[in-house]
Amino acid sequence: MDVLATTKYARMSPAKVGEVTRMIHGKRAGEALELLRAVPRKSARLIEKTLKSAIANATNNAKLAADTLVVKEAMANEGPRLKRFQPKARGSAGPIIKRLSHIRIVLTDGQ
Repeated sequence: MDVLATTKYARMSPAKVGEVTRMIHGKRAGEALELLRAVPRKSARLIEKTLKSAIANATNNAKLAADTLVVKEAMANEGPRLKRFQPKARGSAGPIIKRLSHIRIVLTDGQ
């Protein structure tokens, strides 16, 4: 059975989040949590929070054992972009694009 958890509108670029999600893909849930605690990046904290939510969804809603869960899918999709402008020389303005991510983690018990 598959269990899903998402974090929407995370204030980080999907490329930065995607680097860390590729590290946990296919690993056991407990092993992935330990790996994320060792990674010194902000995106690892966001993914760890989402993974804990997915584990809680599996144990509370689907009545699955936490030690049998495997990360079936971990991905970061692009959310909406915040568009800002910064003043530049001679009265012009330069665009600043602040990217947002949607983090999605799917756990399975292997059945």
